[in-house]
Amino acid sequence: METKAEAAATEAESGAAAQEKPLVVYLNDFDAVIPDMFKEATGYEVEVVVGNGAETMSRIAAEKGNPQWDVVWIDSMYDVYNLSKDGDLMTGIEVENAANLTEFSSTLVPENKCFYPTGTHAAGVLVYRNDVYSAEEAPKTFEELADTKYAGQVGMADPGVAAPAYPLAAYFMDKMGLDGGQEYFATMFSQGLKVFPKNPQVVQALASGEISVAMLQESNAYGMVESGEPISIVWPEEGAPGATRVAAISASTSQPEVAKAFVNFLLDSKTQQTLVDLGDEGYFEPSVEGVTLKAERDANAKLAVADVTFGAENEGDIKAWFADMSAQ
Repeated sequence: METKAEAAATEAESGAAAQEKPLVVYLNDFDAVIPDMFKEATGYEVEVVVGNGAETMSRIAAEKGNPQWDVVWIDSMYDVYNLSKDGDLMTGIEVENAANLTEFSSTLVPENKCFYPTGTHAAGVLVYRNDVYSAEEAPKTFEELADTKYAGQVGMADPGVAAPAYPLAAYFMDKMGLDGGQEYFATMFSQGLKVFPKNPQVVQALASGEISVAMLQESNAYGMVESGEPISIVWPEEGAPGATRVAAISASTSQPEVAKAFVNFLLDSKTQQTLVDLGDEGYFEPSVEGVTLKAERDANAKLAVADVTFGAENEGDIKAWFADMSAQ
């Protein structure tokens, strides 16, 4: 069995950074395959702390004076960007595989390079019960959801609770302007828009017939189709709002080189192909070239996201506005 001294000598010869303790990665509740894959590829140990977006950000905030994490890898792009403004993230990160980013994903890297996108999934595609509406009667655009013919039938996840739902709301507020976005959602609220805590509850409401139209996160949407529910999916021509999964490094990490190796690993096309094929959330648009998407996913699917600065600066106000409207 190799001793620590022998392992250190091997690392020195290979140019790899020595590791005295596992890299702590705060992770959304998905893709548990990554730690073993990373260890096999690099030899580095990873300790994963799993939680949804809100739980992870709360944990980071509670540890602000004494961070216990090295890397955060979650869907909350805007929350993560705000961490960089507070000095909590390493900036100017350079990793080799960033050169492989797609044109779309390259536009999502902030100027301060505080994170890299590892993929974007639709925070909300249009879905409808095809036993209630025909293809001709169903909505083709998000604007049509405000039509009175869908009154009381539309549902979505709560932007203040579900990690993908805030990017969805932010997209409309950015695209239409805050006033225009609020007017759009206010119209739907006045017509009985139903807001559920998370996307699985939207799925339940669609399955039970409580609602017949929704803006639904794409993995949940394809899951309904796969399970035989009478659901059809529409990808609007203008694009569906995207939720971007990002990886960032703590400014306080004692393992900067290992942390960069982890981010670089996430930007490897082989890694992302495995996440598409075997990951818990395989329906997404990879951030690097050379990855084959799931065959069921619409080949013409287009994503659009709110500007990172807009989404970060207005997050509190947008979530508060939704909370007020939902409480009425």
